[in-house]
Amino acid sequence: MRDMIKYLNQTLRASALCTGALLCLVISLPSLAANQNQLDGVKQEISRQQSQLSSKQKKITSLQKSLKQQELAIAAAARKIHAAEGELSTLESSIRQFHGQLQQLQQQQVGQQEMLKELLNNHYRQGKNSQLASLLSGEDSTELDRMSVYAERLSAARARALDELAATTTELQLKQHQLNQQKQQQKNTLAELKTEKSKLEAEQRKRKKTVRTIKTQLKSDTQYLTELQTNEKRLVDEIAKAKAAAEAARRVPMDGLAKRKGKLPWPVKGKVLHQYGSSQQGELRWKGMVISKSAGSQVKAVYPGKVVFADWLRGYGLMLVIDHGKGDMSFYGYNQTLLKKVGDTVQANDAIALVGDSGGQDQSALYFEIRRKGSPTNPVSWLTK
Repeated sequence: MRDMIKYLNQTLRASALCTGALLCLVISLPSLAANQNQLDGVKQEISRQQSQLSSKQKKITSLQKSLKQQELAIAAAARKIHAAEGELSTLESSIRQFHGQLQQLQQQQVGQQEMLKELLNNHYRQGKNSQLASLLSGEDSTELDRMSVYAERLSAARARALDELAATTTELQLKQHQLNQQKQQQKNTLAELKTEKSKLEAEQRKRKKTVRTIKTQLKSDTQYLTELQTNEKRLVDEIAKAKAAAEAARRVPMDGLAKRKGKLPWPVKGKVLHQYGSSQQGELRWKGMVISKSAGSQVKAVYPGKVVFADWLRGYGLMLVIDHGKGDMSFYGYNQTLLKKVGDTVQANDAIALVGDSGGQDQSALYFEIRRKGSPTNPVSWLTK
């Protein structure tokens, strides 16, 4: 009997548990359905956000490509303008030199004309009247003939010299005219190039405005930070490649910057917009410094070395890198155009580029960075105070 009661109690407890479990399952079914709907909604929102970010990234990538093309075109025009200005300066120097030569010849001409005038006066005074007086006075006619022949020969010599001087003056005037024509041609070319550059810069401003709009949209996203970090990685990767190539092709020894700390000249003189180590975006900090300077100003090398990179790089625009040896390198970005190419050897204070706003910058400035064995260091500590 006891065993029978025990069995019935166990059966009742099991039935109660089953009933409670079924009841809980029935009660929780609507909650599970609601949670599943919420999960589906979250997935859809994530998918939508990812799609928007992907679309934004594709758009900014496309605009960056257009920006690169525009900035390279501007760089080519600026380089031609720089060369044309140099040629114009040479022509102006030549013209000034020819002016000096012409003035000197004109002075010689005046002197020789005065001498010839005096000679003609003397010859006139020794003319027929003098001959008649000499005959009447009984002077020696042989002496008179000798003086006349001398005067005639001297007069002829002066006439020839004057003719030669006139021919030289004419030749110089012709050369001066030719030089003036070349100078005018150079001015016309310079004006055309500046007009072309203005058009390209106007187009660039449109592109950069669009890029800035997209960047503003991305500032609240982690993707903007990712863009900056990716730009940094691009720079490191490109420099690693360039350094490897430079090591293989090196012919001249370079002593590095170790002994030049605090003694290097500034690449440009201007207001520092961003200091080394200051915040760039979030936890990302500037690896170099940004120096404000008007567009077209010359960028100078801070120390002798070899150019190992000279190209457009996303985020940095037209970038030039100089290897100074022993793992020391200097970086010059945001340029309008580059005046040196990979493989060129440069000296301190050589003009290597022109200041610009390439890479999508809002204003003209120079990005300057120094790295030692691949690690960025504060460039201010290396420059003269």
